[in-house]
Amino acid sequence: MPVETLSWRSGKLRIIDQTLLPARLKYIDLQTPEQVWEAIKKLRVRGAPAIGVAAAFGLYIGVKDSKARTGKELLGEVRRVAKYLGSSRPTAVNLFWALERLTRLAERRAEESPVRIKKALLDEARAMIDEDNAVCRAIGDAGQALLRSGQTVLTHCNAGGLATASYGTALAVVYRAVERGKKIAVFADETRPLLQGARLTTWELMQSNVPVTLICDNMAATVLSKGWVDAVIVGADRMASNGDFANKIGTYGLAILAKEHGVPFYAALPLSTIDMSLKSGAEIPIEERHPDEVAAPGGLRIAPRGCRVFNPAFDVTPAKYLAGIITEKGVIRRPFKANLKKLFDKA
Repeated sequence: MPVETLSWRSGKLRIIDQTLLPARLKYIDLQTPEQVWEAIKKLRVRGAPAIGVAAAFGLYIGVKDSKARTGKELLGEVRRVAKYLGSSRPTAVNLFWALERLTRLAERRAEESPVRIKKALLDEARAMIDEDNAVCRAIGDAGQALLRSGQTVLTHCNAGGLATASYGTALAVVYRAVERGKKIAVFADETRPLLQGARLTTWELMQSNVPVTLICDNMAATVLSKGWVDAVIVGADRMASNGDFANKIGTYGLAILAKEHGVPFYAALPLSTIDMSLKSGAEIPIEERHPDEVAAPGGLRIAPRGCRVFNPAFDVTPAKYLAGIITEKGVIRRPFKANLKKLFDKA
């Protein structure tokens, strides 16, 4: 990515306001936990890995000026801020993974001074950026081996650098393939209703000089039927222990289309996005968003006032549609439930 999605600068969390892309590239500085909560809720920062990193910094911001006199007092504030930030969005498991990681750190060091715990929290949040970059590159390395030069990938929503600290998950596969000299092109679904594919995926691929063609969501079947797609690669916001996974609404239908046309369908995600406590995708909480995102996109009303709107942000794709799961530990194949368990048991 030619730009940083988020960074820590001069005691502030700096993010790209993704609601303004592609018309305007603007960085905003977040200095309070309320600002971080709002940025996550309003999709100024989005994508499961990026949300997790942002939340980690948000937790530190929420306690850095604490007057707590002991580590145990500070721990109480850490838990309070973590609970608050966790209420921003329910589906992306990385949000809770990051908050729990910092909370456990504060628990382990509760006998230390508040000053030392605060420093440890900031160091942990900053380390998450480096970890995320390394993980995403490893995902890309594992996935690029699935592609040959001259092939074309279809993707949905945005699982690129804008959804992580800077590099991406699904698009990391494309970026690493290109870096290795392969010629790869991309079809990007527009991704209704918030158009993350049109606004974000096409923007970042063009910034990186990767050939990209934008299509409406309902054009995917035609593109697949013409044999123009060699692989479908998407990201994920939460995966259950059996391989079922939640991703942006429309992913499930795309998986069915890919199977119908004999095109391999992959999910690319870090292990931190896999929730081994869930038996299946039926247990994944699905966020429902404001009706105006559908009825009045961008403030322009396209549906009659008062009409009923169903607006889930995500759908769940059953594992049976997956050809493989691309992770930083390699490509996981069937049987997903058994192989995911082996991977986590080893870890």
